Amino acid sequence: MIEVDVILALPQSQQRWSLQLDDSACVGDALAAAGYVESAADAGLKFGIFGRIVEVDRRLKHGDRVEIYRPLLADPKQARRRRAAKIRRR
Repeated sequence: MIEVDVILALPQSQQRWSLQLDDSACVGDALAAAGYVESAADAGLKFGIFGRIVEVDRRLKHGDRVEIYRPLLADPKQARRRRAAKIRRR
């Protein structure tokens, strides 16, 4: 058995599931055990382990932290340009 965490950071809160899975478990298995697989697949979300994007069939190791990434609401470059233009107008 291996122990892994599944993390979802929301704007107002954070959800964390600590799971014990079989040694052969993959990211998809962890998401299913956390009860998050159906909505994640439909939304086209990305997943990572310690900040690196991985596929759902990636095999897990003991102590891995599976992260669920939400889509960005705004393009970071565009947001920076808007802030810079606002400062210049002052």
